Amino acid sequence: MYLEYSGAFSYLLLCVTLIGFMHNYNLFIDEIQNVNGFEDVLEAYRLEEEYSIFITGSNSYLLSGELATVLTGRYVEFEVFTLSFEEYLKMKEFYGKTISSDLTTELDKYIIEGGFPKALEYDDINDKYRYVQSVINEIFEKDISKRVKIRNKEAFLKVQTYIINNFGATTSISNLLEELKKTGIIIKRETLARYIHILVDAKILYECKRFDLKSRRSIIGEQKYYITDLSFYFMNNVDQRINYGPVLENIVYQYARSNNYAVSIGRIGNLECDFIVRSKYNQYAYIQVAMTIMNSKKTEDREYAPLENIKDGYPKYLLTRNDMIQRRNGIKHVNIPVFMKEGKMFE
Repeated sequence: MYLEYSGAFSYLLLCVTLIGFMHNYNLFIDEIQNVNGFEDVLEAYRLEEEYSIFITGSNSYLLSGELATVLTGRYVEFEVFTLSFEEYLKMKEFYGKTISSDLTTELDKYIIEGGFPKALEYDDINDKYRYVQSVINEIFEKDISKRVKIRNKEAFLKVQTYIINNFGATTSISNLLEELKKTGIIIKRETLARYIHILVDAKILYECKRFDLKSRRSIIGEQKYYITDLSFYFMNNVDQRINYGPVLENIVYQYARSNNYAVSIGRIGNLECDFIVRSKYNQYAYIQVAMTIMNSKKTEDREYAPLENIKDGYPKYLLTRNDMIQRRNGIKHVNIPVFMKEGKMFE
């Protein structure tokens, strides 16, 4: 079953807060953060103990500030992502769209079109991107500018565009400042950090931090930013050729997060494992993502090396776009479209 929500950005994020279960009445409220003084109203309903209250919103501001204080210890939050590849195919079927028997072809379409359900109603790619542009404009007008003060809107939007266009790249605040300076954007370090924090809170970006497997510690100042939906990138770029490196990483990151995995980047000495994922049961898995390992033996060895240097017994995965499946040192080699269409977990 597919639900239509009132706000465009509600497709992107659904934060549901449940206060009480199996009560006489269910109270559903959408985008309540736009109403002044709503915290007191919710608290009044909660105290009556007859209501299960469901609150939907479009960003993390919903559970910030006073509401988080009022409801401390009394809510469960769920985050809903844009469509996974499996959901994308089901939504196309729901709309009566043609679906290729070649899953790799459909994966490429999914990459270009993105995962907003509403966008799938349109046949023309430009109409899809116009819809996506309206979504990101609404995020800024409704979810950012009304809640945080941005004095230099032009600089903020340039930072947003720059990070979206360079998603999946290892970065730091210092590196970003230097790169932005080259494009004529000169801002303070504190301002850039604040802009990034705003973009993460608004669910335009996700921050994926780095973890050192030898020291068992997070590495401060080195992270990657992934975008909530790949259509945010393609709508701003005339060139529709796919750079599969960051694109496939973005898809795998979002897939893992949408299946309740905590995700970080792994460092093993001089090597890097694309992702370490941890399930809600504290089970771990290691993931390496590559467009292909079939170009050469050197390419194959390079992609396997980080996984082969991890000595514990947790599962290890090599995910590719469309390769012949290999067996090597107990590492599970799978193709992304098949893995995701079947809703597989990292276990």
